[in-house]
Amino acid sequence: MAILEMTQRGAVADLVMNAPERLNALSDEMLAALHETLDALANTPSVRVVTLAGSGKAFCAGHDLRQMTAMRQAEDGGARAFKDLFERCTAVMARVQSMPQPVIAQVHGIATAAGCQLVATCDLAVAAQGTRFGVNGVNIGLFCSTPMVALSRNIPRKQAFEMLTTGEFISAERAVELGLINRAVAPEALNAETAALADQIASKLGVAVKYGKQAFYEQLQMPIAQAYAFTGDVMVENMAHPDTKEGIDAFLEKRDPQWTQ
Repeated sequence: MAILEMTQRGAVADLVMNAPERLNALSDEMLAALHETLDALANTPSVRVVTLAGSGKAFCAGHDLRQMTAMRQAEDGGARAFKDLFERCTAVMARVQSMPQPVIAQVHGIATAAGCQLVATCDLAVAAQGTRFGVNGVNIGLFCSTPMVALSRNIPRKQAFEMLTTGEFISAERAVELGLINRAVAPEALNAETAALADQIASKLGVAVKYGKQAFYEQLQMPIAQAYAFTGDVMVENMAHPDTKEGIDAFLEKRDPQWTQ
């Protein structure tokens, strides 16, 4: 059975991390499967939205501590192996945000440490009520420094620092309040709610969403004046696309657009 399973529903690709016995930890194998699959999907025009879930009792429990412990047997105490691990994990997170399709995390059970980082990195997130989120590496003496990057760009600074330094979990409802996830739903509605959100986005013009996602992350790093200049150029490029012309014409003519992409 594959460690990462994929099914395609029309324009939506549904991914499921499938290592329930390890709470879908980001092992070497899981990171490799995620990176390879996301790379392939990024170059699949027929896919407009990607969802990411976990099998078993949890979404993702972060890094695989058993594998990390084994790395310590190297002569350098594992320093090179740890550096490589964190670089590979960072590459997966970067791929989530650089791919043209929006990625929706479908979260249940727990999302801890790098698993919480993965939720924060995804473009959108829907969680089941009862889900717990934490960056609790500090509880075992390992501060969640790399998860902190994504977390601190999603929620207010002091709330992020409290989570990082206390190691305490927050609820799905609190995660909504802080902006870590978009919504918390009844567990039995999680699949349907995530699918509905994915289908709604997938119904839009794919090239427009592609322009928008790329610009969204790039403009966040810019001063206001630069961001407006940059996004103005993006809109000019978007307006020049034939399917955008069709979309505007269809709106004015009160009909459904006939997009080619």
